[in-house]
Amino acid sequence: MKLQTQLSLQKEKNQIDYNSKLLLLGSCFVENIGKQLTYYKFQTVQNPFGILFHPLAIENLITGAVTHQEYSKKFIFEHNERWHCFDAHSDVSASSQEELLQNLNLGLQHTREQLEKASHIVITLGTAWVYSFLETKKTVASCHKVPQKQFSKRILSIKEIQDSLERVGHHIKSINKEVTVIFTISPVRHLKDGFIENQQSKAHLITAVHEVIKKSNVTYFPSYEIMMDELRDYRFYKEDMVHPNITAVNYIWQKFTLSWINEEAQKVMDKVSVVQKGLAHRPFNEKSLKHKEFLKGLEKKKTYLQEAYPFMKFRP
Repeated sequence: MKLQTQLSLQKEKNQIDYNSKLLLLGSCFVENIGKQLTYYKFQTVQNPFGILFHPLAIENLITGAVTHQEYSKKFIFEHNERWHCFDAHSDVSASSQEELLQNLNLGLQHTREQLEKASHIVITLGTAWVYSFLETKKTVASCHKVPQKQFSKRILSIKEIQDSLERVGHHIKSINKEVTVIFTISPVRHLKDGFIENQQSKAHLITAVHEVIKKSNVTYFPSYEIMMDELRDYRFYKEDMVHPNITAVNYIWQKFTLSWINEEAQKVMDKVSVVQKGLAHRPFNEKSLKHKEFLKGLEKKKTYLQEAYPFMKFRP
C-alpha cells in the first residue's frame, strides 16, 4: 500500500556549493533553513532586518539597500523603553537611538554587499496580510506591540504581491544579473489571522509567485507544499500547532539539500557535521588519554576543512 503522497522534486540547475554566497530573506521559516546552512558552514547572510513576514517589507529592505538609503532619527520611535523602526523586526530594536540607527544602517550595508556578490537569494514569503500605521498610512514590517487601534489591516491582492516581487527582481538584477533567486512559501500557519484568512493569504502568495515565475528567470522550492501534502499530520507541528517541529524542518531541509545542494558539497557537509558533533561532545573525563586523542583527531579534521575553505569558522 502507498500511505503517503510525495512531491516529485528534481535536481536544480545552478546548485549551491561551498563557493556559493547566499542571502536569505523573509519569514521565520527562512530562519530554519538559515540555521541549517550556518551549521554546515555555508557562506550566508540571513535577515539583516530580522524576520520579514510579507512581500512589501522584503521589497522595502531591498529597495533601501540598492538605492543607498540611510536611516535617520525621523524613521525611529520609542515604545516600552526601547527604540524601534517600523521597517524592521523587533530583533533589530535597541535601547538607544544611536544603537538602533547603527543596526539599521549596517543592516542595509550588509544587505547590499551580499546582494552584489550573492550566487543565490532565498526569499520566503509568510503572509499576505499587512498592517499600516494610521498616522503615516505606511505599511509596517512589525507593529512592535504598539496598540492595534493605531493600525489598519488588509490583505494584499495577488496583483500587488506580483508587482512587489517584480520590483524586487528588478532591483536585484540591477546590481547582480547572474544571481539565482529561489522563492518559497513558509509552511508556518498564521492562525491569528484566522483559519480561512490564512489559507486565503497563502493562496495569494502562491498565485503571485507563480505569475512572476512565468515572466522571470526565478525558481520555486515547495516547502509549503511538502508540509501540506507530505507531512499531513499534527505530529509534525510544535505544541503551538503553528510552527513546523524539528522533524518537519529536518525533512524539508533534506528535500532542499537533494534539490539544491550539489553532491560534492554534500560530501563536505558530512565532514562538517562530524566536526560539529565532535565540538558538541562532552567527555566524562577531560584529562583521559582517550579524550586527548579524540581532540587531536578532531583538530586535524577542523584544520583540513579550514585549509580547503578558509571562511569556515568553528568555535574553540
